[in-house]
Amino acid sequence: MNEWLLGLLALLPIAISAILLLGLQWPAKRAMPVTLAVTVVLALFVWEMSLGRVSASIIQGLMVTLSVLWIIFGAIFLLNTLKQTGAIQVIREGFTQISPDRRIQAIIIAWCFGTFIEGASGFGTPAAIAAPLLVAIGFPALAAVLMGMMIQSTPVSFGAIGTPIVIGVKNGLNSEAIGAELLTRGSNWDMFLQLITNEVAIIHAIVGTFMPVLMAMMLTRFFGANRSWREGLEILPFAIFAGLAFTIPYALTGIFLGPEFPALLGGMVSMLIVVTASKKGLFMPKKTWEFQAPNLWPKSWLGTLKIEKESTPKNNISAVSAWMPYVLVSILLVCSRVFPEFKSLLVGAGFKWTNIIGETGISSGFSPLYLPGGLLVISAIFAAFMHCRGKERFSALAVASKDSFRTVIGAGFVLMFTIPMVRIFINSGVNLSDLPSMPVASADLFSNVFGSAFPLISPLIGALGAFIAGSNTVSNMMFSQFQFEAANTLGISSALMVATQAVGAAAGNMIAIHNVVAASATVGLLGQEGATLRKTIIPTAYYVLVSGALAMIAVYVMNISDPLLG
Repeated sequence: MNEWLLGLLALLPIAISAILLLGLQWPAKRAMPVTLAVTVVLALFVWEMSLGRVSASIIQGLMVTLSVLWIIFGAIFLLNTLKQTGAIQVIREGFTQISPDRRIQAIIIAWCFGTFIEGASGFGTPAAIAAPLLVAIGFPALAAVLMGMMIQSTPVSFGAIGTPIVIGVKNGLNSEAIGAELLTRGSNWDMFLQLITNEVAIIHAIVGTFMPVLMAMMLTRFFGANRSWREGLEILPFAIFAGLAFTIPYALTGIFLGPEFPALLGGMVSMLIVVTASKKGLFMPKKTWEFQAPNLWPKSWLGTLKIEKESTPKNNISAVSAWMPYVLVSILLVCSRVFPEFKSLLVGAGFKWTNIIGETGISSGFSPLYLPGGLLVISAIFAAFMHCRGKERFSALAVASKDSFRTVIGAGFVLMFTIPMVRIFINSGVNLSDLPSMPVASADLFSNVFGSAFPLISPLIGALGAFIAGSNTVSNMMFSQFQFEAANTLGISSALMVATQAVGAAAGNMIAIHNVVAASATVGLLGQEGATLRKTIIPTAYYVLVSGALAMIAVYVMNISDPLLG
């Protein structure tokens, strides 16, 4: 089959989902079943995947859906428990005391706290935690989701203790062949992976420093009374300060310590520095910015999650005590990812299905305690017993559980079509037509069109993978080898192209459909996925275009090459 036609057919599911969600403004619950049906038809009749492999991919997708829903449930369950105990009111008042300015609050909660959670957990958890927390302190649901999705960018390449690099890039490249070549040149695989890590850290640090500025501008432009970009720029000094407070320790950690801890340590340092500076009034804007009165908000901004302010807190809870469940989540996430024995204990409580439907090589599993959802549930139970007494503890957990299940049901319907579509797309490389997988076919189309300007669109390919898969790690697995080979064909730095792949894949998380659905579900905002995507595409475009421009400068102006491969 003609490569151009094959590439266009591979892009068809993506194009259809974009047209339905962005163009026709269909809700995801209508758009994604159609997209899944188109993907199945392509898989069976163009790629000639076996019916067993397609079916196994769908089952694998449903099991992944269960994991995603468990994370959503955990995030909402913790917030609803804190709502029942009265702790959420204390948290809300604490943020108001730091600054009543909504732009400042968004940066502290979404950027500083969210980047730390991304470093510890990844997989969409930061948006699932930050969005409902922002709603709890008075943000419109749509604004909260937007802020939560925008932090799914800079920290993501090193999220979940470096999983997108350590697992995604390593398994996406032919590490054995590359390692053998490196040994003949007096180098090794670990040095090459560290070179990729350095370049990912540097690109993210440059581009990501300005994300808090863009967050403030998006907030004031789309949710302010004046619909003004300029009102976001009014906190430029604070936003740049917050950006640098994360990206400087982030980049230094990546360069000197490797891929496991940049987002984790960067987020931790930024929280300490930015919150301290805020309390001292440093870099604060002259005017406080606030949303209009809630009764003036359009219905499209509103979710079903409601947390009313009480005149008197239910329990006498200190600020430290109110925050302890989130501190516990952070500690558990870090320990479960850093200490192998603890990780094995949690993973062992789950199950794995190997070779779904015969010898397809497709497997999946579910580890409820290792997934962030389980750790969030543990923290919610801890919160109930810490903040309440006697039967009130069980009453709070019962009400929180009921409300949380109601929220998750809507997300489940959408994700049970979205994620199976992703798994078919990814698993399409094994077929009777001897065709490359759908992701590789679509990437080949881009490389043929752009030629020597390939570095400019390299991040876009990474973002495309994340848009499809909802994962930086999976995008890196799909496209790292392709980026490596394309770089070798053009005679440019292969390490740099793999790095821009990882950076673009991080940015693509901002438009990943199932991440948007998951974040929206935590605030009860299902059906507005298209509205969110039409906004998050702006910071995604900024990220991939600037990253691509930096890659072009590095290749053709600075003449950066691979010192390890010659």
